[in-house]
Amino acid sequence: MTTPRVFIVRHGETEWSLNGRHTGTTELPLTANGEKRILATGRALVGDDRLIVPRKLAHIYVSPRKRAQKTLELLYLGCREKLPWQDERSHPDSDIRTEANVEITEDIREWDYGDYEGITSPQIRELRKKQGIGGPNGEWDIWKEGCPGGESPGQVTRRIDRLIADIRQKYHAPVIGKPKHSEVAGDVLLVAHGHILRAFAMRWVGKTLAEGPTFLLEAGGVGTLSYEHHELAEPAILLGGGFMVDVVEKSERLGQEEGEQ
Repeated sequence: MTTPRVFIVRHGETEWSLNGRHTGTTELPLTANGEKRILATGRALVGDDRLIVPRKLAHIYVSPRKRAQKTLELLYLGCREKLPWQDERSHPDSDIRTEANVEITEDIREWDYGDYEGITSPQIRELRKKQGIGGPNGEWDIWKEGCPGGESPGQVTRRIDRLIADIRQKYHAPVIGKPKHSEVAGDVLLVAHGHILRAFAMRWVGKTLAEGPTFLLEAGGVGTLSYEHHELAEPAILLGGGFMVDVVEKSERLGQEEGEQ
């Protein structure tokens, strides 16, 4: 039976992600190494016999930030329509691999760091010590406190929950539990940022942000979310999945058909 998935992809490395500076609204390009790693990720994980099967994508959401949009470009999914920020499609019809549309949404932009934009966690703690907050060491927990001058956990939760509801209603509910070989596309791809995607994963499985995440997502990293028991009411984090299942089964079916002729 079909169990649709959500793939979360953090944008590739930037100079600020490399040195730990919090990057919310600031526009930064990917580093050369960041671009190379995303290209490698696309080759390894995108394809008919890979984790992310382009023809099975129903929709793609991407952050308004250019670093996320460049990351999506470098994955080479082969969208039929041009990407929203392009003047024309960058590949010929022969390279089309997915009918999924790409939507830029503020709901998956990075957490607004406010006063902490562009500085590292140690610098934030030093600032808080001088301000007399966070105890003697200036401790800070974004998941419980949010960012002064930026977003609170409640504000982030509201926009993430809105996006999750959209995904489940529009793209997952119509396909979940359908026959395995159904050609209906149901997977969704998100290309965004570290904190917001970790928050998304927490809300996906019904945890509050205040509980804090127990997982990381490196620059250029990929995660998978899905459901247990083919049930929309049982969202789960998919720790591991099989590759090339469709290819093997298609080969077996063709072999059986040839044997019957």
